[in-house]
Amino acid sequence: MMLPCPALLAVSLSPMLCTLGAVQVLCVAAAGFSRLAEGTRFERSGQWLCLTALAVVGALCGVTIQFGPDSVAVCAGTLALVTMIAVADFSPHA
Repeated sequence: MMLPCPALLAVSLSPMLCTLGAVQVLCVAAAGFSRLAEGTRFERSGQWLCLTALAVVGALCGVTIQFGPDSVAVCAGTLALVTMIAVADFSPHA
């Protein structure tokens, strides 16, 4: 039985793309925290954190243009997700 070549199993990820992904995950987490902080004493800080996350992801959309359309599309999707988490209210009204 032949084992696959180890070079074929290697995945090459640039540190810049990993950093962009980590920042986007943190921004989505910040938006989730702001949603969970509603009605608590952390509501104001959660709103500021979410506003900062929106600004960071918006700036990333502009920066990632130089990396190609795929990177911009991912950033735009993250921006849309953060906006939906912050704005949309899916709770049932009585």
